[in-house]
Amino acid sequence: MNKGLNRFAILVACATFFLIIAGALVTSNDAGLATEDWPLSNGQFFPEMVGNLFWEHGHRMVATTVGMLTIALLIYILAKEKRQWVRRLGVVALLAVIAQGLLGGLTVKWMLPLPVSTAHATLAQLFFCITVSIAVFTSRSWMEARPLPEDKGTLPLRYLCTTALVTIFLQLIIGATLRHSATWDQHLPTELILAHIGGALAVTVALGSTAMNVLLRYKGHSFLTRPARLALVLLVVQLLLGVAAYLTRLASPNDPQPLNPMISITVAHVACGALVFVTTIVLTLRTYRVLPATGAAMDLAARPQES
Repeated sequence: MNKGLNRFAILVACATFFLIIAGALVTSNDAGLATEDWPLSNGQFFPEMVGNLFWEHGHRMVATTVGMLTIALLIYILAKEKRQWVRRLGVVALLAVIAQGLLGGLTVKWMLPLPVSTAHATLAQLFFCITVSIAVFTSRSWMEARPLPEDKGTLPLRYLCTTALVTIFLQLIIGATLRHSATWDQHLPTELILAHIGGALAVTVALGSTAMNVLLRYKGHSFLTRPARLALVLLVVQLLLGVAAYLTRLASPNDPQPLNPMISITVAHVACGALVFVTTIVLTLRTYRVLPATGAAMDLAARPQES
């Protein structure tokens, strides 16, 4: 384990989370077309940051910073990390951030088409997942984790976690589509609202049952119970933020401009959704780490330093 690498991976993950917030601020302020240039803004690298250009160009600056940090992270991984699969994940992270930047440019050049905007928002969540995963894989707790016995006669926890993770990801896609389907002065499509509500119910059942199973079956094993508790807390907060975001959004078409209550609550909803996703990622990865499916996998898990 290299502490420096792990801390730098955590830094990149935190910067990515800030980037997601910056992107949500662009959408909520309806600032996506503050400039029609890309990668420049009004033909300049550093334009005057006024009006909606503050949000749009600020988002680009944060994205550029995250891109540079990702390059540095890959170099750090190649220099210090011996496990080939972690090295490959570092390459995937770089490819993902490049693709994310290109999608961001297409959203501007093509005037915010819904499929591209949705893909841009979804890939941001996936990239966040990748950076958090690298931080998990390079942590001391991952290296020192040892296999736990799976309760016989019960549904394997790795299946529950995977189901919850897929359900959350699908809900994120629906949420991204909903957010980009109408500007602040338009009403949201009813069918997408209903789909998002249905997705919220599915996530509540899937993640709630998964976390409760972890807490009941693995008491005292903080490696699993800690992310499970955090996931439950974030899920409750996310549901409350979802209701609040919907109520503030109802009045927005009658407002002269995007107002702070709607902006702040909606951005918080997006940010909390990202945290629910990555917390479930952590829980799922840890489940696969300590609850191997086969004896051979258990032997492999006992040797964390192998490539």
